[in-house]
Formats: sequence, C-alpha cells, structure tokens
Amino acid sequence: MAELREPDLPRTAKVRQGPLRSGWTTGTCASAAARAAALLLVGGEPQAQVDVALPSGNRVGFAVERCELLRPGRAEAVVVKDAGDDPDVTHGAHLTATVAWRDEPGIALHGGVGVGVVTKPGLGLEVGGPAINPVPRAMITQAVGEVVDLAERGVDVTISVPDGEQRARKTTNAKLGIIGGISILGTTGIVRPFSTASWRASVEQAVSVAAAQGERAIVLCTGGRTEKGAMALIPSLPDVCFVEVGDFTGAALRRAVEGGMERAVFVGMVGKLTKLAAGVLMTHYTRSKVDTNVLAEITAAVGSPAEVVAEVAAANTARHAYELWDAAGVLAPAGLLLCEQVADVMVRFSEGKLAAEVAMVDFTGRAVIASTGGVLLP
Repeated sequence: MAELREPDLPRTAKVRQGPLRSGWTTGTCASAAARAAALLLVGGEPQAQVDVALPSGNRVGFAVERCELLRPGRAEAVVVKDAGDDPDVTHGAHLTATVAWRDEPGIALHGGVGVGVVTKPGLGLEVGGPAINPVPRAMITQAVGEVVDLAERGVDVTISVPDGEQRARKTTNAKLGIIGGISILGTTGIVRPFSTASWRASVEQAVSVAAAQGERAIVLCTGGRTEKGAMALIPSLPDVCFVEVGDFTGAALRRAVEGGMERAVFVGMVGKLTKLAAGVLMTHYTRSKVDTNVLAEITAAVGSPAEVVAEVAAANTARHAYELWDAAGVLAPAGLLLCEQVADVMVRFSEGKLAAEVAMVDFTGRAVIASTGGVLLP
C-alpha cells in the first residue's frame, strides 16, 4: 500500500498579491515568429507586429523583436517569449523562425540550434526528430499557411532558440531523452501559472465555491483538455463542479472534505495518475517523479509476460509505459487497475469521507481508456 505524501511547494513558488498573469507557450511564440518571417518572405516588408491563431480560434498579437531577409528566398524573425507569472525557464527566450522556399509544395518543419532532439520513445514524437509537439506543429503550419498557399508552394521552417541548450539544463529534458535544447510545447497556446502557491489557493477557492452552492461532488481535472473531456463524460453536473486542479489534488480533496462534499472524481492522463497511485498528492515536477515501478507492478498484475514487465519498468516516461501497454494488448485492464489504485489513494487521503471515482483518458483528453465506474462515471 502506497504511503501518502504531499510534498511542500518549491521555495520559488511564492504567493503573489492579486491575480496571476498568463503568458504564451514556446509553441505560440514560434508560430508568431514563423508568420512574421513568412510575411517578409512573401511581401518583402519586415514585420513589427503579427497576430496568430490559438487552438481555441482566438487570435493574439505579438511584437516582433527582429525580422530580416537573410538572402533572397530566406527570411528570419524573432519573438521573445513572455511566460507571464509562471516560473518558466523559457521566459525571455528568443523564439526564432527561419523560413525559406523549397521545391516541393507543403511545409517541412525542422529544429535548429537550441531545440532538442528526441532520442527516446514515449514522448509521442518521432525519435531522431525535433522536440516540437503536435499542437505547436499545427499552429506553425496554420500561421505559415495563412501567408503561403502550401498546396502550390513549399517552405522549409526551422525553429531555433539561441540559448536553448543552456536553458534546457534547468529542465528534465535530458532525463526524458531530449538532447541539445528545449522543447517547443503547448496545448492551448497559453501558459497558465499552475505550479504556484497562488494557483493552489485558486484551486481551493474553486472547490469551496462548489461546496457553498450545495454541490456534493467535485470533479478534479489536470488541465483544460481533461476538463473538457470530463464535462462531456459527466454532463449531469454543473460547470462549477469541474476544477482544473493542476498539481494540487491533495489540497482540493482536503477542501472538499471541509466543505462537506461526498464524492470526488479524478479525470487525468497516465502520468498524473501514476504519481497519485504512488501516493503523491502534490505532483509538481520538482517534488515528484513518475515511478515506473508502480506501472511495472500493474503490468505484472494483469498477467503480462516478464519481458513486457521489464520494458515497462525501464520505460522512459509514463506515456512510454502507456504505449507499451497498448502494444501488448493490456492497455484497458492495466489502465483500470491504475484507476482503482488512484481511487484507493483518494479515499485513504480523505480518511474515508469521500467516495472516489477515477477515469484515465488518452492524450487528447477526450477518449476514456479506463474507468472505475460508479455513481457519476459510466
């Protein structure tokens, strides 16, 4: 039985007075730089300001730090990342996009200096390719495609970060097998300051608001994608019951008990679920790591061959273990056992005062892979 732990926040996560300021992901900044360079390439005019579309469809504007024609047919632009009030090592980074004509129609995306190269599986990216995640890839393609008819003409787009290799030393990239630089990340395009004391306070407040309205159930979601998936999964509950909990599951459960709530549902992806199954209730990356031994024990418990158990124990990430489960045909039963272990941790942490239900969703946040079922979950 996992020991329950709720580590303290990092000392750098100070409480700020007033609301926290959101920022922009490296993916959004890269797409803005790519659009500026493409506009210069097509129109011949350097850009001082550009706007790009977020995945939500909203458009946001960015100042362009530098925009110049390197030679005929090759342009480059720089957008400086503003991470808002998030303690982000990429704040102030110069996201640089170099755009050049190519012979074949379409877009070819490359990683330049300071953008990491993927060397291990489990990240949802091609091994040997640049660490540019799927949503940023789509945003960059859209930003350039609004300027260049990619069905008729082709461009090479290279994203680079001049000091990215130095910045990456302050991240977990090397451990994950991302070598030589930072990752170009983002799912919404916006950096919301989850991992701070102020965010914990906002989570606690959100639970208190639901309790004050007489709601008896709270649904904890790790982020925006899982929240949308949870709302679709449990349409019977009002929106106030759904809380983006970030790293602060323990704080949310404690407040739910204090508010007299009776039931807690957790909807998340495999990484956060693995930490919770190990008894870790505050899952900030500086205070907790994914324990693949937990996943290996689950793999053995569902009857997998010894070689699969060993592969999972040595997995690079929880996502890698998830992919190994899928390849071995045990994703559903292993996912169910993981969910059951998380539910047990939630009940024990609340000292039996909350009934718990848990669902594991895929990496889109929309498809349920496994669920304990119950009063609220199907």
